[in-house]
Amino acid sequence: MHYDLTDLRLFVHVGELLNLTRAAEKSFLSVPSASLRIKQLEESLQAPLLIRHAKGLQLTQAGETLLRHARVVLRQLEVLHADLRPYAKGIKGRIRLQANSTATNTFLADALSAFLNDNPDIDIELEEQPSREIISAVAKGIADLGIVAGTVAADELDVLPLYADELVVISHPHDPITRHTSLRLADMLDTCRFVGLNQFNSIQVFLDRIAHGLGKRVNLRIQVGSYDAVCRMVEAGAGVAVVPRAFAPGYAGHDNLRFLPLQDSWARREISLVRQHQRLLPTFSEALIQHLVDAAAQQRGKSPAR
Repeated sequence: MHYDLTDLRLFVHVGELLNLTRAAEKSFLSVPSASLRIKQLEESLQAPLLIRHAKGLQLTQAGETLLRHARVVLRQLEVLHADLRPYAKGIKGRIRLQANSTATNTFLADALSAFLNDNPDIDIELEEQPSREIISAVAKGIADLGIVAGTVAADELDVLPLYADELVVISHPHDPITRHTSLRLADMLDTCRFVGLNQFNSIQVFLDRIAHGLGKRVNLRIQVGSYDAVCRMVEAGAGVAVVPRAFAPGYAGHDNLRFLPLQDSWARREISLVRQHQRLLPTFSEALIQHLVDAAAQQRGKSPAR
């Protein structure tokens, strides 16, 4: 059999993207070159790897098998290179980290900046995604580590709890909603107009999914790009919003904001770090895990009392 690491990396990109053009771009190959490599790979393995449709590609059973093993081979090479890094100059490590909105907008920014300052030879590829997509990405090996909210029920993953958080409602002090001592999202959807985050934000996706399950929708008056912007809009009386309690300390002293608890059980969730079950990771990835555990312990110390 004749194939090389470039072939394997290309096929992993093809298997993840199911699009030859995008896979070729990600592999720094021309589309004709990528197509030829896939054809030669199929000939070498004597098995069809892809089913080509007008709308894209689909992996055959042989392709699924190759994808699974190619990921293992490439991960083992990553570990090999990482372990050899202390003996070489100019070799950098890279960690693919996916995190939900709560983590990226609270403790993670400070935690990662401190880690990067202490580890100049390490790069981190951070991507914000909803927790459901993160679990899938880590299980498939698309991401090395993930930080998610809620219960994780996946046999392929090891789960390390970091800290507990909850979603709370913020409002202007003159908003009629402040008269209520018990709030549920279902009741708010009938009467409130919301300040929301953009459609790709993981919490916004989560709230839209909850509302859809109730047969309702989130009545968005305005969508903005950050929690800071959300708070400014709520302070100005544009509507109410749902944000992580972990984000609250920076705004707790503002006279024009009120923080109100949600009674829905899904509002209280565990923030956890997930990794592929029994996956061997480079030493620097294990160091990041420990660093995040320590940062989360500090986050627990900062959490305001209910």
